[in-house]
Amino acid sequence: MEQPRALISVWHKEGVEELSSALSSMGWQILSTGGTARKLRSAGIPVIDVSEATGHPEVFDGRVKTLHPAVHGGILARRDRLDDMKTLNELGYGPIDLVCVNLYPFVETAARDPPATNAELIEMIDIGGPTMVRSAAKNHKDVIVLTSPSQYEEVVIKLSEAGGGPAAIGMEERAKLALEAFQSTAAYDTAVSNELESRFRGAKTPSMINMATGGENPLRYGENPHQPASFYPEAGEPTGLASAVQHGGKPLSYNNYLDLDGALRLARNIIHSCSDHQHGCVVIKHTNPCGAAVDLTQSEAWKNALASDPESAFGCVIAFTKEVEPSTADAIGDHFFECMIAPGYHPEALAALSSKKNRRMLTLQHMGPRQTALSLRQVSGGWLAQAQGPPAVDWDNAKCVTKRQMDEKDFSLARFGCAVLSEVKSNAIILVSETPTGLATVGVGPGQTSRVEAVRIASRRAGVRARGSMMVSDAFFPFRDGIDSANDIGVSSVVQPGGSMRDQDSIDAANEHGISMLFTGTRLFLH
Repeated sequence: MEQPRALISVWHKEGVEELSSALSSMGWQILSTGGTARKLRSAGIPVIDVSEATGHPEVFDGRVKTLHPAVHGGILARRDRLDDMKTLNELGYGPIDLVCVNLYPFVETAARDPPATNAELIEMIDIGGPTMVRSAAKNHKDVIVLTSPSQYEEVVIKLSEAGGGPAAIGMEERAKLALEAFQSTAAYDTAVSNELESRFRGAKTPSMINMATGGENPLRYGENPHQPASFYPEAGEPTGLASAVQHGGKPLSYNNYLDLDGALRLARNIIHSCSDHQHGCVVIKHTNPCGAAVDLTQSEAWKNALASDPESAFGCVIAFTKEVEPSTADAIGDHFFECMIAPGYHPEALAALSSKKNRRMLTLQHMGPRQTALSLRQVSGGWLAQAQGPPAVDWDNAKCVTKRQMDEKDFSLARFGCAVLSEVKSNAIILVSETPTGLATVGVGPGQTSRVEAVRIASRRAGVRARGSMMVSDAFFPFRDGIDSANDIGVSSVVQPGGSMRDQDSIDAANEHGISMLFTGTRLFLH
């Protein structure tokens, strides 16, 4: 058997010594470049510099070292084509049977804080590495391509069991490695494209949408048992739900992820908008809030959030803005919930919560205030993109338009109400009230085609607690009937964006009923 050759050139050098040593001991010749070659030599592994094989030195600070026919001819030559092999021989180049490459750390450099300069970032755009990976993946029938240290061990074992020859790696495994190679270069190019888009263009929405993800995490099923489903974390360092640590219980479902996402968004809204309150609690069912509350104590925040709609909260998802305390776990008691997410859990609280079967508690350490970010949504034939974040109300310019005015307490309640309302599906109406030591929803009317019907639903859920409450609407009232309905249930104040041609009718109705009304100037639809 002709001596097989491996080209090894990696930035991340985890496991590369072990891989190269194993290949060398099985009779492979090792070609390498720059820092990889130096590391292997220092470990006593025989290495041939790529520049020796090409007859051309590395130039331009390593920008050009593997971009040569001796490299790519050795990778791309088809072994079953006599003309390919004849040409390769005439040129004096040898075949390359394994390519092990990982790429410059563009993603890590782009994530640096303080940010890397454009010049620094540009130097982290790998050219030769992706080219070799793509060449090897294209010719995977003849070339084994490795792009991650996680692949090394299995390949070494199979080679060693078969005497070290490249034929030990069958076509199924080669195809799998080739697919992973193309996925790695696609993700890399996506990262470059997206980062340069933000730096060179700086628009609020991208000129083109490119996406890359981490590996597939299959779920039990989708929204319904007949629908296959998976979760794909964003590429790069895990963030959001991908970074959450689960404590106990069965794996998360598709619906769990949707509800946890809704709970997390709302919890972060509360952190953003209600920082003057110690604790926040959110109760979510089918992506809509059943209730939310802020309070001096966490257990009271939970009790008040639950009281908003205890019937709907059966089988809910709960979010807390602070570490869960033992007293909170005691207050939750036997209440049936699917999942809980919080920045952490006191050991006694976690033990108590875990005592019930199938509860899933998740820790998300970095649960900071919500930030505006690009949101993508698939529709038939394409994608929609928009900037989405906490409610963008300019409270300095919010205007009370009625004879009865609002005080600072009312404004605090309005800010809380808008933080919650922005995560309720439209048309949406919520009723919020002060509690002895905090603020809470008392009725939520989500997702109605009629705004008046949303008022009725919120009222029905609030019951007697509607009296004296504040009604918050995600959009203007087109007719005065919404204000009249608010008066019928005892609402004392109304918050809405304004902007209807009939705003004056609503203002007149509020004045007739002695209701104060605030115009925020900001619609809060969530379709």
